[in-house]
Amino acid sequence: MSHRADIFIAAQRILPKHALSRMIGRVAESQRPWLKNILIKRAIAAFNINMQEAKSDNLDDYDSFNTFFTRALKDEARPIHADSNSVVCPADGVVSQAGNISKNKILQAKGIDYSVDRILGNSVEANHYHDGSFATIYLSPKDYHRVHMPISGKLLRTRYIPGELFSVNDQTAQNLSGLFARNERLICEFESDLAGQFSVIFVGAMLVAGIETVWGGFEQPGPGAVREQDLSDQSLSYAKGDEIGRFKFGSTIVLLFGKDTVRGLDALLPQSPVSMGQCIGLLN
Repeated sequence: MSHRADIFIAAQRILPKHALSRMIGRVAESQRPWLKNILIKRAIAAFNINMQEAKSDNLDDYDSFNTFFTRALKDEARPIHADSNSVVCPADGVVSQAGNISKNKILQAKGIDYSVDRILGNSVEANHYHDGSFATIYLSPKDYHRVHMPISGKLLRTRYIPGELFSVNDQTAQNLSGLFARNERLICEFESDLAGQFSVIFVGAMLVAGIETVWGGFEQPGPGAVREQDLSDQSLSYAKGDEIGRFKFGSTIVLLFGKDTVRGLDALLPQSPVSMGQCIGLLN
């Protein structure tokens, strides 16, 4: 670990990350026009946000900074790869890591891995992904922050696991063991006719004011008990490319697929940019 990374991670350990995130969340939800417009303008400048692809570039159309941050894009901005066998990227961002799950381990960074059991919080469900494949996509503050289905599927259950709120940027991922299995996360388990069971995992991070899903709304962050919901008796089916949720600040999505169901994820290069809807793999 470099000296700079050591200081950065040490500072995160002592910060009141949940309290800080809640405070930032309240500011980001403010509907005071002068405040939210200042925040939006500064974010556009600081992160070089492309407003030409946003459905609206008029700041008056956004009630709060969070409304802006989770803005919709123009219909043609993110075409969904049309091949029936394609697996599409669920979000804009960069590839953190992707490839095969080996001996129940997911690669986080060079020399660092974590177990499927730990990120799912369920060793029985982890059996579905023995020798399977994964992709980890990091969303930076400049990115489109809505999350979409990588393939078509029916929602079976969700599991919210409270945890830390470390930054999920590359510097932290390269130096903090088990980062994605330490942070709070929402595991969404789906069933697909073409690929069996797969998971889309929303990983929270420092300053993330919350995770939202289209079926459950806002997931209140913070310490507490694991919250699990069996939704298999509901008709919650989504087509490839359908929106399923959103982040209110930069964070990470982890995709998990079973053995021999998806090929090509190992061709994704770390730190390569990806866009929602582009093909990142193929169904077997």
